[in-house]
Amino acid sequence: MTVKIGDRLPAARFAVMTPDGPATKTTDEIFKGRRVALIGVPGAFTPTCSNVHLPSFVNRLDDFKAKHVDLVAVTAVNDVFVLSAWAKENGAGQKIMFLADGSGAFAAALGLTLDLSERGLGVRSQRYSMLVDDGVVKALNVEDSPGRAEASSAETLLGQI
Repeated sequence: MTVKIGDRLPAARFAVMTPDGPATKTTDEIFKGRRVALIGVPGAFTPTCSNVHLPSFVNRLDDFKAKHVDLVAVTAVNDVFVLSAWAKENGAGQKIMFLADGSGAFAAALGLTLDLSERGLGVRSQRYSMLVDDGVVKALNVEDSPGRAEASSAETLLGQI
């Protein structure tokens, strides 16, 4: 079943990079008591993710804060080391929380997986954006094609807050 507006996020664990190395954060630690703009991407360093989707959020961080969003986070089916390098490459590590869903368990629990095996990428997350308020999905935008970042852009999500 695919997550929908009004659903509570499933319990999950993410790997995050800290100054002391990899650590684990749960959905409760990230979303409880907060308004979070969450984006899901098929993969770090892929063209649409790096050139369009992530920058749309990095460039609009002040707009999210003005709309009382406490945190912008991105998740991908990549390991924590890849996401950490991607955060540094995009100058976003101190601005956005990068949540590694290395096994794709969170994407699967959301019902938002995408099989890109034919492209050599395996099972990944669909591209999406959502507003999560205290763990509950308030807005959800899922792209119909992994190569597009229009329905899931920062501009679209900002217009729904």
